[in-house]
Amino acid sequence: MAAAVGSLVSYGSDSDSENESESPNNPQEIDPDALVHLKPLKSGGVTTVAVLNSAPEVAVKEDVETGVHLDPALKEVSYNPTYETMFAPEFGPMNPFRSQQMAAPRNMLSGYAEPAHVNDFMFEQQRRTFSTFGYALDPSVDTSQASSNSYIGAIEEAEKNKGLTVFETGPKKSEKRKKVKGGEAADIDNFLGPWAKYQDEKDVAKPSEDEQKELDEITAKRQKRGKNEEESPAEEKTVLHIKDAYDYQGRSYLHIPQDVGINLRSADIPDKCYLPKKQLHVWTGHTKGVSAIRLFPKSGHLLLSCSMDCKIKLWEVYNERRCVRTFIGHSKAVRDVCFNNSGTQFLSAAYDRYIKLWDSETGQCISRFTNRKVPYCVKFNPDEDKQNLLVAGMSDKKIVQWDIRSGEVVQEYDRHLGAVNTITFVDENRRFVSTSDDKSLRVWEWDIPADFKYIAEPSMHSMPAVTLSPNGKWLACQSMDNQILIFGAQNRFRLNKKKIFKGHMVAGYACQVDFSPDMSYVVSGDADGKLNIWDWKTTKLYHRIKAHDKVCISALWHPHETSKVITCGWDGQIKLWD
Repeated sequence: MAAAVGSLVSYGSDSDSENESESPNNPQEIDPDALVHLKPLKSGGVTTVAVLNSAPEVAVKEDVETGVHLDPALKEVSYNPTYETMFAPEFGPMNPFRSQQMAAPRNMLSGYAEPAHVNDFMFEQQRRTFSTFGYALDPSVDTSQASSNSYIGAIEEAEKNKGLTVFETGPKKSEKRKKVKGGEAADIDNFLGPWAKYQDEKDVAKPSEDEQKELDEITAKRQKRGKNEEESPAEEKTVLHIKDAYDYQGRSYLHIPQDVGINLRSADIPDKCYLPKKQLHVWTGHTKGVSAIRLFPKSGHLLLSCSMDCKIKLWEVYNERRCVRTFIGHSKAVRDVCFNNSGTQFLSAAYDRYIKLWDSETGQCISRFTNRKVPYCVKFNPDEDKQNLLVAGMSDKKIVQWDIRSGEVVQEYDRHLGAVNTITFVDENRRFVSTSDDKSLRVWEWDIPADFKYIAEPSMHSMPAVTLSPNGKWLACQSMDNQILIFGAQNRFRLNKKKIFKGHMVAGYACQVDFSPDMSYVVSGDADGKLNIWDWKTTKLYHRIKAHDKVCISALWHPHETSKVITCGWDGQIKLWD
């Protein structure tokens, strides 16, 4: 058995006669630890021993001078081997599948890169210098004594530039700031002061005459544009379209009519509402798209509309349904309008950055408010004792509160991260809800500029139109993922997951939502110009009417009528459906 083991171990050593004579390992002397790796096998009555590790041990080429192997598996060497000993090629059975690529060890695409202890900045500095000037410091030479031998590449260029790198341009600072014998700062050549330039330092490059002319023209245009923006607001005027502003009793058109078949003065709501089926009337007069419509408070006998043609118009809802008055006073599209509680005054917000307060009866502009930002929505405080206060959601992410009497900004609510789109008063007007382009919904206590409720989910989209239900319990929010979401409007402000209204295409447009007075239906326009009507209880889409040629931006259900709905669109028309 010992002979068999000896033959196996001798197989592991090199078979050259030269190696045999000089090898310190005698094949007959077996290491006792090696026996752990031997396993007896029986085959045909003869017991043999096989080494478990079937691959032969790799022998290393001996160093000629010392005549000592250096095993590649060694972790520690007790003497100083020569370079040849450490890097001698390994011997052993040839790998028949070994290719040229396998022969060289590789740790990157182009071959094998040895790790070098070079500062990252120094390496990058020399690499850039080489790619720019064609020379770099030779890493194998001691660079403390700089000479022509210290560089590789374009050595002449290096001598000419005195070995400057890309990060050093012009004469070196040490040369620039030569000190004289006295050690005072004032004694330094060309020194004018700690922050001044040196006398021989060149000034910043100046534009040529032609370039200077162009620059002057551009700056003049900019200044002119700035002046235009700061000019006084557009002149306000009004046009009365009816023959007599007052009737035989001296009552204006703001007086609630009593000959229309229903009592508009009462606060009663219809017992049961029905789906509108046909078009009753079209109000035409706006030359561009209508952006918002508002009914006269409580009675709803007048309709206020604002448009992208910069005009605001007041219409009759009953009798002849005439255009009563046009209010002209904005230089850009009007975005939003809002009546006060009595309907005697209204606010308008436009892209000319002005909010204007108008008298509904005379058409006179009472006052103007601006903070040089675009107002996206505007609201009076609905409390009777706070009718002198207005809030506006601005393009600069703030909600700004003005006092009409003084014209001063009295409060700013600055928590949103995007332009503010809507403001809706809830909880008996003690609080208001705002939505913004930052896809969040925030609830504020009146006059306290910190939101006490912040609703934002990763799945939420922007909600640029919000309406409070007639019973004051729910907020309907038009979401930009083609859904109408319902949030509770009392204390918790939780999303009602059972009430989600789908089936219309509204993405990209702030289509106003509304409820029927008896809370049985939800209505909304959409991007295709259709009027959609859902059942409140089942959230089923009951009815769809093609109302406008372009976007149907707003739909209002008349608060005293069972089935009258008013829509407006970007085709410039306002329509009455019944």
